[in-house]
Amino acid sequence: MANRRRVIAGNWKMFKTVSEAENYAVKFLDEVKDVTDLDIVLCAPFTALYALKNELEESIVHLGAQNMAWADQGAYTGEISAQMLLDVACTYVILGHSERREMFGETDEEIAKKVQQALAVGLTPIVCCGENLSLREEGKAVERVQGQVSRALSGLATEDLSRVIIAYEPIWAIGTGKTASSKDAQEMCAAIRTTLTERMGRAAEQVPILYGGSVKAENIAELITEPDVDGALVGGASLDPLGFAQLIKNAGPLVARVEGI
Repeated sequence: MANRRRVIAGNWKMFKTVSEAENYAVKFLDEVKDVTDLDIVLCAPFTALYALKNELEESIVHLGAQNMAWADQGAYTGEISAQMLLDVACTYVILGHSERREMFGETDEEIAKKVQQALAVGLTPIVCCGENLSLREEGKAVERVQGQVSRALSGLATEDLSRVIIAYEPIWAIGTGKTASSKDAQEMCAAIRTTLTERMGRAAEQVPILYGGSVKAENIAELITEPDVDGALVGGASLDPLGFAQLIKNAGPLVARVEGI
């Protein structure tokens, strides 16, 4: 197994007020302060980012956003730019989540522009991909996911590709309580790595690929020991600070053991 960066990212979606985020951070930081073998990211709503900047300062936890605009500035009412995210100390941003694709009509082409904009200012994009249940049942899941990845990363140089994180989230497993088996997750993450290898050669071995979709403290161990699963993008299970901290603790020793730390 390549010595890749391991990442556990929490996606709060549209949950938590500023005060709730601040209270969460205090409890969470105390629980994860000794974690050393994982990159931990909290992806919060825009309104909570500045408060979290202050709470997470000088901690081991990284701050991320859940979306951003593809333009650097301008008359785009309601949008937030990559530079604005940098100003509140974000280092990560989720792009192309299935909920944004489905509810807001985001296309692969728009996501590709956002990826380029994020990289241009130094943000690490977590690029999401995934298939719905009908595509999986029709045997078209791999084709759909590989296509999403290829289109989202179109136009990037090899050195830029190495700064991207991919998150595979089967749509049928998001918020449903259903989880892809570790075998299913590994097969799709391996297919994604094949797509990356076709673009960037052996450097693809260094790109982290995360699994998302009803990830919990109880199933993280089975998922993260697969050779091409380098962490998780966690939704509902990241909303409770103690529960999310336990998930991270359950993953940490396994990462260390797999990598021989």
